[in-house]
Amino acid sequence: MSLIKSISGIRGTIGGEPGQNLTPPDIVKFAAAYASWLKKKTKRNNNTVVIGRDGRISGSMVKELVSNTLISMGIDVIDTDLSTTPTVEMAVVFLNADGGIILTASHNPKEWNALKLLNDKGEFISAEDGKIILDKAEKEKFTFSKVESLGTITKNGDSLAMHIEAIVQYRWVDIDAIKEANFSIVADVINSSGAIALPALFNALGVTQYSLLNSEINGKFDHNPEPLPENLTALSREVVAQKASLGIAVDPDVDRLCFVCEDGTFFGEEYTLVAVADYMLSCKKGNTVSNMSSTKALKEITLKHGGEYTPSAVGEVNVVNKMKETRAVIGGEGNGGIIVPDLHYGRDALIGIALFLTHLAKSKKSIKQLRNTYPEYFISKNKIELKQDVNVNEIFEKIKSKYKSNPINTEDGLKIEFENDWVHLRTSNTEPIIRIYSESNFETTANNIAMKLIKDIQEVL
Repeated sequence: MSLIKSISGIRGTIGGEPGQNLTPPDIVKFAAAYASWLKKKTKRNNNTVVIGRDGRISGSMVKELVSNTLISMGIDVIDTDLSTTPTVEMAVVFLNADGGIILTASHNPKEWNALKLLNDKGEFISAEDGKIILDKAEKEKFTFSKVESLGTITKNGDSLAMHIEAIVQYRWVDIDAIKEANFSIVADVINSSGAIALPALFNALGVTQYSLLNSEINGKFDHNPEPLPENLTALSREVVAQKASLGIAVDPDVDRLCFVCEDGTFFGEEYTLVAVADYMLSCKKGNTVSNMSSTKALKEITLKHGGEYTPSAVGEVNVVNKMKETRAVIGGEGNGGIIVPDLHYGRDALIGIALFLTHLAKSKKSIKQLRNTYPEYFISKNKIELKQDVNVNEIFEKIKSKYKSNPINTEDGLKIEFENDWVHLRTSNTEPIIRIYSESNFETTANNIAMKLIKDIQEVL
């Protein structure tokens, strides 16, 4: 079974049987349910929805199904076509739309796609609204419009330019400093929308020395698209071969970001947020948020700048809610997701690149030297694949009982603390797996903690 229904939308593999995979009937059903929810929420007959897609093989097909379903529900569609997740999020606001749908499975392999659902603020819908839409889809509680009330489709090719202009005008992005640094950059854009977005951003920031890897937008990802060190060996080699200042990698929908140092070593995706937060907190005082699977280095940086750090449950919508509660000035996720709230409440690799390059330029350091200024923690990231009939709650209860003498947080799965170390177990929102993340000062210790919990889970299974 490769169809995952969550509060933020529907994700699955293309093809196969309806209800088991992401098939045309499933796409139509969920798009219609979203349209029905939107019409009831706004209580208007004329609604507008922005849609955009990443460069996946199935992207064009899914876009046509979603677009035509929306207009069959009386919704007007603004089609940005090839785009990034943060660009669609911002376009909802720029274009005064009532909602948005992003067609991307983010870091998942090429056979996957998804419908990510946005509200009128360009933010992921709430858990409550997500449940309503899932219920409508399950019960097929929606009514298609009569021929006189069909919606329209309008093409829009300006959204990326508006997005980048907002970044260029952002107060803490220093184009003069970036130009003076004269960076040379190698970017892996993984055969998707980054091949359009990153060159446009570089040009706007005055970066003239850059080259792209995997720049053909064909959705046939040259490697596993998740921006992790094991998937970015070619980028690492190319940075060294070109004697570049740094390397940059994004995922297919350009909301995750990581860096490679000039010697080919990895800056660490966990430290993308740490570095950007360090710069932002030096510009303006405030609080930070990251999910509880992220490095504790962010907490240390935040305290150093006189702010307060708050952990959240995993998931962008949870991070955003906690950022609003604590009035955080910067936040995100340890997977390289940067959220800058006074630009917009969404993970955005483009603003992340601009702020990181500003920070790097102003520091007068190489990227390797900058990395060495931050605490050295290691996160071991592992997973166990689940069969369809596995009772995860039962597993977690037995693990919780075994470690009852340790501090445990159950807000999102299980987070268990071991003096200065921790391990976080949770089911994934995007795959049928249990994720096991652990952190320590020493890589071996982090790996050993993870292996111990994996053994515990396997014993329960």
